[in-house]
Amino acid sequence: MNCFDLNQQSVRELNQALHNLAKATPETAAEKFEVLNARGAHALACGINSSVDVVIKDHVGYYCAGMHQCGNVTVEGNAGVGVAENMMSGVVRVQGNASQAAGATAHGGLLVVEGDAAARCGISLKGADIVVKGNVGHMSCFMAQAGTLVVCGDAGDNLGDSLYEAHIYVQGEVKSLGTACVEKPMRSEHLEALEVLLHRADSDANPLGFKRYGTDRSLYNFHIDNAQL
Repeated sequence: MNCFDLNQQSVRELNQALHNLAKATPETAAEKFEVLNARGAHALACGINSSVDVVIKDHVGYYCAGMHQCGNVTVEGNAGVGVAENMMSGVVRVQGNASQAAGATAHGGLLVVEGDAAARCGISLKGADIVVKGNVGHMSCFMAQAGTLVVCGDAGDNLGDSLYEAHIYVQGEVKSLGTACVEKPMRSEHLEALEVLLHRADSDANPLGFKRYGTDRSLYNFHIDNAQL
């Protein structure tokens, strides 16, 4: 295991060491990195492209684990704006709360937020799975195109605004739904998929307690009356 102390080493050195793993042989590659004294530093553990476990034992700033692939990143604290932004695969887990735009534009992989996520969680989601064990703020899943958002708590205003084909499951109350987002029936295949996601996120929530939301596909059609010519 490699231990990086950001009181002694830079974020650039940490990220470069993680990037170098993509070229390492199985004999020389480290399996785990531990990061100390992050103290809200930005852009930690970005662009990982190898099967490595990174444990950050502190709060992190903006864009932690952005463009993430393959490995596992655990934040033992809170995360700033854009955690796991544009992630492609792997797992990112925040043991505290996440700020705005958690999982923004994420194409694949799994993001787990043990606490609450602020506004615009899963904005422009493109295929990843996000499980928030607490609440999410307003405009979550705005313009989401694919993937799944699971909210074990409550959701703020305009959930799923301008939604395309993503799936949204909420156990608590939804303050309001955005344009093109409607409640939909919870069929057996949705319960099965939700159960798998909750299990992967280490949640004991009961899938039967959730409601499902999705697109009404109204944005798929162009109406000339809405054009300002």
